[in-house]
Amino acid sequence: MNKKTVRDINVVGKKVLVRCDFNVPLDKETGEITDNRRIRAAIPTIQYLLDNNAKVILCSHLGRPKGEFNDKYSLKPVAKELSKLLGKEVKLAKDVIGDDAKALVANIKEGEAILLENVRFHSEEEKNDSEFSKALSSFAEIYVNDAFGTAHRAHSSTAGVADYLPAVSGFLIEKELEFLGGALENPKRPFVAILGGAKVSDKIGVIENLIDKVDTLIIGGGMSYTFFKAQGFNVGTSICEEDKIDLAKSLLEKAKAKGVQLLLPVDNKITKEYSNEGEYMVVASDEIPDGYMGLDIGPKSIEQFKEALKTARTIVWNGPLGVCEFEKYAVGTNEIAKILASLDATTIIGGGDSAAAIEKMGLSDKMTHISTGGGASLEFLEGKALPGIDCLENK
Repeated sequence: MNKKTVRDINVVGKKVLVRCDFNVPLDKETGEITDNRRIRAAIPTIQYLLDNNAKVILCSHLGRPKGEFNDKYSLKPVAKELSKLLGKEVKLAKDVIGDDAKALVANIKEGEAILLENVRFHSEEEKNDSEFSKALSSFAEIYVNDAFGTAHRAHSSTAGVADYLPAVSGFLIEKELEFLGGALENPKRPFVAILGGAKVSDKIGVIENLIDKVDTLIIGGGMSYTFFKAQGFNVGTSICEEDKIDLAKSLLEKAKAKGVQLLLPVDNKITKEYSNEGEYMVVASDEIPDGYMGLDIGPKSIEQFKEALKTARTIVWNGPLGVCEFEKYAVGTNEIAKILASLDATTIIGGGDSAAAIEKMGLSDKMTHISTGGGASLEFLEGKALPGIDCLENK
């Protein structure tokens, strides 16, 4: 999937509209940014454009303001943080396509950047309204998408503006396509996927797409109990999707038919209450008694998964293997993170909770690539077309 990037187009002296993902967490009391990772991730693309004397017009959403102006979701803290990280002032427009934005755009000089207000202050943004897309695109001569986190949404600022402007990717999306795309199209083998999280229903498409591509599929987390039930095991009060049992059966058969090794936990930490407080015991997967729920994989499963990962050359991981918010039941997830950090393999983390666990353990720099978009990376791994990427020009 070779898409043009900012390197493939002349940006000197041009007005460039850049869609970033500045949807950062804010402190409810102070309104300060509590994690600036997404802003930091956008800096290489912005800096490249500034160094090449482009006139940079940045836009993003923040939160869910439901299509109206709401100061709580203003990008003021983002403009402040950008100014600090870039070492030059990034002015914030008071609106998105109104008079203030127009005035700032009219006066922007080469090597300067401005930021438009939250694009979701307009309900037209999420409807991908063509008039709104046209108004946004009238500010610029080139469109750059660098917001992988919203690339699975067909909104005005993520896809609509590409109808009116030459469209290329920034460095963040380029990296996502290189690693996620590379793993799906041409992985070094053995290729192992680890899928966790609560529900099979969230991952059906991913499992079905990956069964055709991987050598080994490891399934853990809440969704493994639906697979246990499919094998006729008792799962007690564990999370289980009754309406997905037949599907789980067919996926087990499909893996077998394709010669894919499908690994499920062989033992589980089980407890009576959903909390970090109660006592737990470790039992085999086919020995969960009534009244107990599984909240993490057990030590034998960790060893079994380790063994499968040792020889892997490409690993994609999406979703935790236990209930990570409880320390007692974060062990499986943390152990797998440690193993991945020690391997000489291409390790790709598909955003979301698995990325948070790795960040928390301070192992981020030991992974080859951590995706910036949870939902987008899932859809990408399902083999779905992402509107925010499809709209970009091919090389």
